Amino acid sequence: MGKGNGMNGIILYQSKYGATRKYAQWLSERTGFPYIETKKAKIADVQKYDAVILGGGIYASGIAGLSFLKKHLEALAGKKLIVFCAGASPYEERAFREIVEHNMTGKLSAVPCFYCRGAWDMAAMNAIDRNLCKMLRRATAKKPPSEYEPWERALMEAGEETCDWTDPKYLDPILEEIRP
Repeated sequence: MGKGNGMNGIILYQSKYGATRKYAQWLSERTGFPYIETKKAKIADVQKYDAVILGGGIYASGIAGLSFLKKHLEALAGKKLIVFCAGASPYEERAFREIVEHNMTGKLSAVPCFYCRGAWDMAAMNAIDRNLCKMLRRATAKKPPSEYEPWERALMEAGEETCDWTDPKYLDPILEEIRP
């Protein structure tokens, strides 16, 4: 799709535990676009592309790597911008809308944003994230399960297990958005 449709693009990603990187790799395979970690990207290189896809994990309701787009929005004027985020929770419209409204503000509000379900691996987490998750689990356990938010349900179901919900099907709407 990438080279054949006349559009050239790049995929930027910020991944703490690997799910977003996996989506960036899959997108690269499907589009022919190169992918690079956001922290290694240079705006002068990124500006050479017609399309910029930025993927980031969701951490504390923020989308990792989004600051790159915010910082360089003027330099990317006229480019096709797309954002995707990866999180451990199952997709839930209201929760996703809140993430979008919290992150995609100002000029970013016009940028399409998509959700890809990620993975969960307590053993791979750093001590701070692991302790935060344990605290959140203890707090959530005090509530009746019928009152859980979608992310709380996912947190309680995953527990100490390793879960990988990544699936290339989540890329289909992004690929549709890239098509001219």
